[in-house]
Amino acid sequence: MPDSVLAGGVPSIPEFRPIQKTVFAERAQRLRDLAQGHAMQEYLLFASAVARAQAGELELFPDTPVPDRARLEHCQRNGLPPLSIDSPPHVGWQNGLQRLLDALNQEALPPRAAQIVTTLHDADAAALERDRANVLAGAYAEIDPGRAPFIGAALQVHWAKMALRLGKSGRSAGVEFGLCPVCGSPPVVSVIQTGGAKQGLRYLVCSLCASQWHVVRVKCTACASTKGVSYLFIEGGTDAVKAECCDECKTYLKILYLDKDNRMESTADDLATLALDMLVDEKGFRRVGPNLLLSPG
Repeated sequence: MPDSVLAGGVPSIPEFRPIQKTVFAERAQRLRDLAQGHAMQEYLLFASAVARAQAGELELFPDTPVPDRARLEHCQRNGLPPLSIDSPPHVGWQNGLQRLLDALNQEALPPRAAQIVTTLHDADAAALERDRANVLAGAYAEIDPGRAPFIGAALQVHWAKMALRLGKSGRSAGVEFGLCPVCGSPPVVSVIQTGGAKQGLRYLVCSLCASQWHVVRVKCTACASTKGVSYLFIEGGTDAVKAECCDECKTYLKILYLDKDNRMESTADDLATLALDMLVDEKGFRRVGPNLLLSPG
């Protein structure tokens, strides 16, 4: 029975939307479209090249081990994300990184990015594992900011492959509020969906594995407060992207309204609206989750 229908034909809320295989290809195209005439054109084109390489790597990535049925059932009974970032990934993620870098060598990258690709090709396994741990922990002060998007991109493909293999069985109910029910990562944005059973519903989009899960609207995605929630946007800019801010915990997360622009893609449109982050940061709010394609430096 579909998630959106209860017995008797009464519609219910689809609580979970698993990752789609086309996620990176769609992201690459949207980034390329957004880059035209944008103040961040060079960076958006770079991010598009990375997403394009991710799309190719997703097709080539060898099957990555996923939890067996017993482990899945244990996680689901105990509200634990089955693909938790707290568990070290399979060593194959580093092979995936190298293939990603090989693909990017075929792109016309900015000189600094091309130099970092070369450096990462020559990095030893221990250094890459430190980078991996720091990116997943959000410890960006401990990593070269230029390396972070490449490491983040490889990890996104690694987790996407596992999430695709598991599908809807790869999530747990009862995972800590605000974190992905598949891998336990924070969201990159939230999206107001349009069409069918999901019309008007808000879903958080995982910054790592791209899974989506439902959270009611006008509710802080960090502390679950419904008090002091406000929305900021750039005057004269698009009203399809706003920052949902919480006065209780002083955090924010962007919210994308697909009914206003159904071409939007979570990671791409988040990158393209960096000016909104700067505005909200000046007002003293802290971002809930990262965009792994954005250099923190």
